[in-house]
Amino acid sequence: MNKILNFSPEELTEKEKKKFLIGSVIPRPIALVSTMSDAGVVNVAPFSYFNIVTYNPPMFSIAVQREAGESKDTARNVLENKEAVVQVVDMENVEATNKSSASLGRDESELDISGFTPVDSKAVNVPGVKETKVRFETELYESVIIYNADNIATTDLLLLKVKHYHIDESIYHNGYIDPDKLDAVSRLAGNDYAEIGNMFTVERPK
Repeated sequence: MNKILNFSPEELTEKEKKKFLIGSVIPRPIALVSTMSDAGVVNVAPFSYFNIVTYNPPMFSIAVQREAGESKDTARNVLENKEAVVQVVDMENVEATNKSSASLGRDESELDISGFTPVDSKAVNVPGVKETKVRFETELYESVIIYNADNIATTDLLLLKVKHYHIDESIYHNGYIDPDKLDAVSRLAGNDYAEIGNMFTVERPK
């Protein structure tokens, strides 16, 4: 039987704490989030600290890591304007998504370097990304600032409530989304990603 290694957070470096999490909590879904600044600059960025919170009301959580205590453009835009469009990353747009992760100035848009095409939304002012099969127009429901042991703000946790859905008809059938046709991509650690592989069914107990 293999030996189990034990660590407390105090024993680990920042890098080790991060690597243990992103190396074991896999695969992680990726949200491609578009937001807009007060000046009208559209920001597009991917986040894998992302998941569903509830379906009633429909809501997502996205954790945006801060840099030197300062909010990134996505979090700043959402906190200021209360809106965002959340898109699902798939095999057809993952390369452009990766380009959008580059660090740009606040007055620069990732649309210019990614090749993504903005498309008008119906319920929010922020445009979505045309090259995605699933888009959720959202509004800010709640935000929480996460602090570390030194009382430094490290993360903006955003709860985003869905106001409108856009589903490509090619992946939709009788009220369900076809996972094969969506071909979603998930995040691993480092530079690694994963496709949906072998799927299997396990019946829930009654």
